[in-house]
This record gives sequence, structure tokens and C-alpha cells, in this order.
Amino acid sequence: MKKVLLGILVVIVIIQFIRPEKNVSKVSENDISTVVQIPENVNVILQNACNDCHSNYTKYPWYSEIAPVSWFLAHHVNEGKEHLNFSEWTAYNENQKDHIIHDIEEVLESHEMPLKSYIIMHKEADLTNEQFQTLLDWAKTLK
Repeated sequence: MKKVLLGILVVIVIIQFIRPEKNVSKVSENDISTVVQIPENVNVILQNACNDCHSNYTKYPWYSEIAPVSWFLAHHVNEGKEHLNFSEWTAYNENQKDHIIHDIEEVLESHEMPLKSYIIMHKEADLTNEQFQTLLDWAKTLK
């Protein structure tokens, strides 16, 4: 039994050295803010509820340093950026933007985003109906 526990402990320690790449960049020339005026109230909502997974500027919580949680978070952020990356907005063509805007509207209307798993650890991302509507109204101006 002691050998099993020691083995588990060794594995836990070893996996701490397997680190995913962090999603931290400087402001991109393709950032949405370079071509779209973002009202301050919308910007606050985006920062609190969207940008960690949908931009190149993730604010990592303390638990992101612990494997295997770090792996899950890295995968989650990469997946979010595949669907929408505000830091690469101007790199999208018009068809891509139209599709993304449609998707934004859908997930806001259904309250699918932010994900419940994200809200658990980020209370500021628990949007009110008014905040959902603010984002939805803003998204419609992107068309």
C-alpha cells in the first residue's frame, strides 16, 4: 500500500513538469479594438466573461499551475479561440465574421456562454439578463 501511494505521489510530482503553453500575448494588430469602437460597459463585460477564452490575453488563476488542471484549461482556451478570437478579428474574412456574429447571437440568446464551469470559479462572469442584452445589442452592431 505504501508503494502504491508513493508511486502515485511520484507521478503527481512528475506531471507538474509537463506544462502547456500559456495564452499570453501583446496587443495584436488584428485585435477587434483596432477597428471597432467598444463601449466601456461592453469592454468590462468582455474582459470579465469572454476574453480569457476568446482572446490572446488569458488571466490565469492560481490553479492553472497545477497539472492536470493546467492541461484542461489550455485545451479549453485553445478550443474557445478556435470558435472566436477577438485578438484576431481583422484576420477573419467577411463570411467568417458573419458566421461568428451569428454564433455570438445564438450563445447569448440561449445563455450558453460563459460556460457554467467557468462561472463557478469566476463569479464576475455570471452575467445578468441586462448584461446579456448589452452584449447582444453590441454584437448586432458588428454586422
